[in-house]
Amino acid sequence: MLKPQPIGIASAVAALLISFLWGGNIVSIRVGLASLPPIWSAFWRMLAGITFVILWARWRGIPILPQPAERMPLVILGFLFTAQIALLNIGTSLTSPGFAVVILNAYSVFANLTGHLASKYSKSHIHEEPLTGIRILGLTLAVAGVAWLALGTPDPALAPHPLAGNLVIVTSSLLLGIRQIYTRWLVQSIHPVRSVVWQMGISIPLFLAGAALTEPPTSGPLRWEAVAAIFYQGVVVAGICFIAWAELLKKHAAGTLSMFAFLVPICGVFLSSQVFSEAVPPTLFAGTALVLTGVFVVVRLGQSG
Repeated sequence: MLKPQPIGIASAVAALLISFLWGGNIVSIRVGLASLPPIWSAFWRMLAGITFVILWARWRGIPILPQPAERMPLVILGFLFTAQIALLNIGTSLTSPGFAVVILNAYSVFANLTGHLASKYSKSHIHEEPLTGIRILGLTLAVAGVAWLALGTPDPALAPHPLAGNLVIVTSSLLLGIRQIYTRWLVQSIHPVRSVVWQMGISIPLFLAGAALTEPPTSGPLRWEAVAAIFYQGVVVAGICFIAWAELLKKHAAGTLSMFAFLVPICGVFLSSQVFSEAVPPTLFAGTALVLTGVFVVVRLGQSG
């Protein structure tokens, strides 16, 4: 079995930087939604992202055409990725950015549970951290925080359908956790950059078809802020961050690595308060505290070996 490496200083710094940049993702999605509907926003984001990643791959001399044995695993990844991003954008349009960013980044709960089940019951050669008592405690606290937030009431001005939006984001978080485990398995035999290219490449025609059938091309005047938001989501998040994260997943356990996302909700809530003047109600504060406490318990106390 391929056991994960311990998290060193370089990997920890990289994970924290990526998490910081991801903190602005949902805020930028909400900025873009003022001009572009959710599925069209995802389409343009992935088009920008794949352009950057293909240019990067050519510069580095990394082949992007999959081998025959890689095609079906990459198709599965592409469909999983498409569903997760579609739900993320739709949920973000229904609830507030502050609630959405905290709920989404509790995906480490689902990554840990999925990783544990995959290690225990599947024939995969990937080994994830076991669910020790201290990890279960941390995950329980994080789940309690997610449940608290899912049933909470965000700022009405930013959340036209808060309960529906929160539950959609919970589902997106679940799929993101599963995708983390699946990607870790995939990049053991497929170059991380190729996995990023094809998860976006498969999603682009799916997003295009979905958007053309269900949404108008724009939801308002096309402003420069929306264009900048798409660039940020596509190049910075879907390009640079996805490549770097896939490289980290090749070496470290997805469950443990995903716990470095503790910085994302803090950054996201702060950015939402600055960009949208979103208040931090007691529900958001308490839910965030529970999630972060659970994350801290798993990261600091729950690693085995």
